[in-house]
Amino acid sequence: MDDDHVGQLGAYDRMSDCIGETADWMAQNRCKLNDPKTDFMLVYSDRRARKPAPLKLRVGDCELEPVQKVKNLGVILDSHLSMEAQVNSICRRAYFHLRSIGLIRKHLDLQTTKILVHAFVASTLDYCNSLLIGLPAKLLKKLQLVQNASARLIFRLRKNEHITSHLKELHWLPVQLRIEFKIVTLVHQCLHGVAPVYLSDLIIRRDTGRVTRSSQLAQIAPILEVPPPALASFGERSFKYAAPRLWNGLPAELRSTVSFLKFKSSLKTYYFKLAFPE
Repeated sequence: MDDDHVGQLGAYDRMSDCIGETADWMAQNRCKLNDPKTDFMLVYSDRRARKPAPLKLRVGDCELEPVQKVKNLGVILDSHLSMEAQVNSICRRAYFHLRSIGLIRKHLDLQTTKILVHAFVASTLDYCNSLLIGLPAKLLKKLQLVQNASARLIFRLRKNEHITSHLKELHWLPVQLRIEFKIVTLVHQCLHGVAPVYLSDLIIRRDTGRVTRSSQLAQIAPILEVPPPALASFGERSFKYAAPRLWNGLPAELRSTVSFLKFKSSLKTYYFKLAFPE
């Protein structure tokens, strides 16, 4: 038995103990952990030469085998955190709603169609989209095609008609910028003490160590530390790395905005000008 195998067994034992403690806590609070319905997944890079052994994990009286995908709060995660399964799920749901709306489009006016598309399609694209930062271009393109199809449905356009001017008329940010918009607004909430602690703890202000004009500006429009990514495969997609990088790229006047509502409005205007330059 090699060292990797021994280390994996030790991790499994610690996880089983942790799950046992959680089950005991739930029992004390009149809850019950459903052992057979519990799933566990091994997360590892697809570049790894040697895959982890598919050992079973003991949960209560059950021995569970690792699964390839799990769903948590409606988000599908796979063993490589590629998010491909989640993107495919988003596209399926969005196209289902688009087809349904398309069947009654001739009976709807423009404003009603916009409301339906926003409620059933745009909300699907935006749900937990901060998890999609750093995706490959091919996956982002799938989501962008959904947004383009939504605009075509609203304006009754043919497939070969250009869509950019209509996206601009709808005042929709492209999918990539919608993802960045969500992350940057979370950073603003972290800096102003209204975000969950587990996120706020990942945001660190840069300290220059001496009083200069730039350090005084940093107090008003904070600059954040960008830590080196821990892993080559996943590190740059983590909130700890991506959030400060995106925040530091904003103009100082945006970073210094205190009001959250004003910040959101100004941020959308800033991204909108980047997406659709005059």
